[in-house]
Amino acid sequence: MIRFEHVKKTFQDGTTAIKDSSFDVKEGEFFVIIGPSGCGKTTTLKTINRLIPISDGTIFIQDKKISEYDINKLRWNIGYVLQQIALFPHLTIEENISIVPELKKWTREDIANRVTELLNMVGLDAEKYRKRLPHELSGGEQQRIGVVRALAADPDIILMDEPFSALDPISREKLQNDIQDLQKKIKKTIVFVTHDIREAVKLADRVCLMKSGDIIQVGTPEEIIHNPANDFVRTFTKSVQPEHKHDLDITTILTDDVTEGAPEISIDTSPFDILRHFTSNERLLITKNNRPIGSLTKATFTDAFIEHFEKGAV
Repeated sequence: MIRFEHVKKTFQDGTTAIKDSSFDVKEGEFFVIIGPSGCGKTTTLKTINRLIPISDGTIFIQDKKISEYDINKLRWNIGYVLQQIALFPHLTIEENISIVPELKKWTREDIANRVTELLNMVGLDAEKYRKRLPHELSGGEQQRIGVVRALAADPDIILMDEPFSALDPISREKLQNDIQDLQKKIKKTIVFVTHDIREAVKLADRVCLMKSGDIIQVGTPEEIIHNPANDFVRTFTKSVQPEHKHDLDITTILTDDVTEGAPEISIDTSPFDILRHFTSNERLLITKNNRPIGSLTKATFTDAFIEHFEKGAV
């Protein structure tokens, strides 16, 4: 879907934000770029929709160079969600969501139906919220509108630049869960930037860890945690590294659902092996003495996994 080939970016002041990046983002993948402040992750994100021009190399979308796309059509097919929600304060929620569909000359009826569909999809009653102004909403509700606006014209790609970092912990966790649930329904290609390893592990299909403009490691959360490429990766992910392993009692987070259809694993399976199973499954059936005793969901397990190993960090 998205492919970087030897991409570099040097600004006029001589700062090199991207040194030589080559990686791909698969169609329908939740791809998280993570790293410390100033590592180049936001610059990398902004090169995808040409908000920042690259200095060298090539970026492809669907095997076509992004430089060959009409810039307006390129951006209309790429939703963008910022940390600074950036809703237009004088426009209603419906008007904020309608901006790109109007530019694409959708009919009023189609736009109204789309607004209704999207608001309801993120748990905001359409008739209650569509005529409100942004200042009448909480921070978490405004950020939901930011996500909805990015989805309005049904783009293939969504870029998200630390969209939840300004929110309180409760709102942030709720929106993380919401975006996981939403992705199961919409199956978009999402490129998500964060500096929070907990958020990356929870959300990502694959993680791209950057440092000083270089890509240090790309892999599943389990690969990044269990097989760090070097000391930097090991340090950055210290809170979830194997050396901090203690027994994690998963019986406290099991649900009573023993419906068949999910892969079965023993309750004696190690947390890291459970995490490996969750790279390709959303639910696991937990067994004891070969008999199902409950289910474990990916979201519940990753939350417990992160909290547990952070407590064991040194």
